Amino acid sequence: MRNSPSLLLLSILAACTFAAATPPASAVTGSTICTPRAYGAKGNGITRDTAAIQHAIDACEAKGGGTVLLTPGTYLSGPIVLKSNITLKLEKGATLLGSPDFNDYPEITEFRAPGRQALVSAKDAHNVSIVGQGTINGNGAGWWKAARKVRHAGVMGNTFTRPRGVVFDHCRHVLLEGVTIENSGMWQVVPYYSDYVTIRNVRILAPQHSPNTDAMDPFSSTHVLIEHVFANVGDDDVAIKSGMPKSSDNSPSQYITIKNCTFLHGHGLSVGSEIAGGAQHIYADNITFNGTDNGIRVKANRDRGNDVSDLVFKNIHMQNVKNALVISEFYPRIYPPTPDPPAPVTRLTPHFHNITVENFIATGSKNAGAIAGLPEAPIRDVVLDNVKIDAQRGMVISNAQVNAKDFRVHASVGKGITTLAGAKLSMH
Repeated sequence: MRNSPSLLLLSILAACTFAAATPPASAVTGSTICTPRAYGAKGNGITRDTAAIQHAIDACEAKGGGTVLLTPGTYLSGPIVLKSNITLKLEKGATLLGSPDFNDYPEITEFRAPGRQALVSAKDAHNVSIVGQGTINGNGAGWWKAARKVRHAGVMGNTFTRPRGVVFDHCRHVLLEGVTIENSGMWQVVPYYSDYVTIRNVRILAPQHSPNTDAMDPFSSTHVLIEHVFANVGDDDVAIKSGMPKSSDNSPSQYITIKNCTFLHGHGLSVGSEIAGGAQHIYADNITFNGTDNGIRVKANRDRGNDVSDLVFKNIHMQNVKNALVISEFYPRIYPPTPDPPAPVTRLTPHFHNITVENFIATGSKNAGAIAGLPEAPIRDVVLDNVKIDAQRGMVISNAQVNAKDFRVHASVGKGITTLAGAKLSMH
């Protein structure tokens, strides 16, 4: 470790703060076990088992809660809804397989926008768990094929809607552990306005070019712990969101810890870009990226921002990542346009500040990235400590205050570090 005493103290305090803010979650305990097979489920991958699974859930709820047990088999199903004090346990060899029939997914209002009911969801529930060694497979290939024919199909509010995989909507004390989640029609695991969520020892998978198959999207949620997750998907591995600009009452995402994870194909670890409610107290530690489009990305634009602060990214290792480190208020751009005159400050102007990147090593990148603020809202108080990037193209810094120690960028073409208008780079 190459920390100054002050930086070391900052890291220790941040780690303690995030650990204290995220209490552990555990599966619902109780003697009641409800098996969908007892309610007529076949588990043969052909017969629709939706009603039998839902009956088992409802029966467990009527008894005060318990475990809904999927024994080995393939349970073809449309959407099911979990309830308070329910654990859905998938034994090894058990697969919950999403129906390929689009009509099985009702059109609903979800996240204040047109949507489709998720394959698995819970709303206004507490003490909800999904555990085991089985698989939830969204069977999304048909949805992806249709989405590729629709421009901007991934934009919230678009008229073409797809079902997400697992959604916890306004829930508290949620545990997702051990299972594999794969091939959702759209975003795969979404805690929405939910508190005290643990996602642990989970695999989240989708083909490399499957559209909008984000692995995990904490959305206006707090006290979220993501640890020991392997993600290999077609879009963001993690995307921390907090609202679209059309709504004026978005809540921030806060106290989110991401640690000991591995991300392969996908778009990396993102804060934004739908960040109109802001995001604070984000802590990421010991993350490995290999072959992702992006590594660490904090992103917004003039039409979708808010306060984004107290972010810590440490012990980050990257190989063959296209864009290593991007902190940009020009999404979807990485680099600032030229010229870029100041614009009026509004409710949606992004304000990025107090961001620490420590022990960050990237090799084989195409672009080192950028730290690019708006002229009317420069990025403040960025600390880079022991950051080393090897890339074809170097790092661009503009309208940002950066305090760096042992910060080195090797570029095969051009300068390693380029400072543009408004850049205040202090090297130690």
